[in-house]
Amino acid sequence: MTRYSATTPSRNAIMMFVGMMLVALNLRPALTSVGPVLKAIGDSLSLSSIGQGVLTTLPVLLLGLAAPMAPYAARRLGMERTVLAALIILALAMVIRPFLGVSGLFLGTAVAGGCIGIMSVLLPGIVKRDFPESASLMTGLYTAVLCTGAAVAAGATEPLRIAFSNEWQPALAFWTVPAIIAAVAWWLQLDGKQVPATPRAPKTSLFRDGLAWQVAFYMGLQSSLAYTVFGWLPTILQDRGIEPVTAGLALSVSILVQVPTAIAAPWIASHMRDQRAMVVLVMLATLTGITGSIYAPIEGVWFWVVILGLGQGGSFSIALTLLAVRARDTDTAARLSGMAQSVGYTMAALGPLLVGVLHERFESWNIAGLFLGLIALGAILAGLGAGRQLYVLEPEAP
Repeated sequence: MTRYSATTPSRNAIMMFVGMMLVALNLRPALTSVGPVLKAIGDSLSLSSIGQGVLTTLPVLLLGLAAPMAPYAARRLGMERTVLAALIILALAMVIRPFLGVSGLFLGTAVAGGCIGIMSVLLPGIVKRDFPESASLMTGLYTAVLCTGAAVAAGATEPLRIAFSNEWQPALAFWTVPAIIAAVAWWLQLDGKQVPATPRAPKTSLFRDGLAWQVAFYMGLQSSLAYTVFGWLPTILQDRGIEPVTAGLALSVSILVQVPTAIAAPWIASHMRDQRAMVVLVMLATLTGITGSIYAPIEGVWFWVVILGLGQGGSFSIALTLLAVRARDTDTAARLSGMAQSVGYTMAALGPLLVGVLHERFESWNIAGLFLGLIALGAILAGLGAGRQLYVLEPEAP
């Protein structure tokens, strides 16, 4: 496939850019649309807090489990056709999952998470390959659009439920529309000449590298907080007395304000000696926002969700940055991305599930809040190791 220059964009480059942004727009709505209507789903299907926790956990677990499948699929189909297939399956999963009862809801949510996991692994490689002269800019734009999609789904799903006569099923199914649009746009930019990637010779396993594990742990722990917020923040706020629409809007605002720090945090960190100070800063902001949302007087909730969003935007973008700067070359960065996302998202799936278990057991969010605080502290420790100016698969200096 033709390499695209940032200075002389062709029609194909423009179409690829549009396609990539539309794909990025679909990487979170399947996840963030559930939280605002989780109580309605639970009441309708008689799901306990543990069952609701499993529902919020499934897509995150599949993000990790499906990540290793991405390179195998890309070798057989090519990266572009693999993304197209994932988009089509994602659209099908989202349109049918609300209408097939409990089993269909869980299965459709799991399939959607797997499709998102595959696309999440492949898109960074496509950016580096086709826009090598503006990879940082493209990554920033891609992250900003991803956050925008997450925020819109979080804020609009509950109003959609009300618009659809208080039915949550069509409100969830609505998010298949942007997936279909993205699939059409992605299909239109395919040139029909793509070939599967050539299999590579076996390389030294990153699973034997301590630094790679620190990157994976940081990715997983900060993601665990993010997906817990996606799944449970509206329910937490509703239990504290906030109306469902306002609770969904609070999550939407928290996600939307991630955009500036998602772009700024890596840029600021690039002017520092390494990423450790930025890791501590964004994780402390995340911890502060979570703590305030659960324990502080509810009148100040908007302040706390903004602090939470600023922290989580920075923590996510720093995690993506570590995948690139901890590797010497593009191939190693791609392998580190696959390993860290596979391990990290599988680990992250435990967060929403255990929060549901703790809430069910203690009938309060207080213990769950302490648990989330421990996750944040663990992310800081992992980030202090991952943020050092070192490279994977290279021995540390004595």
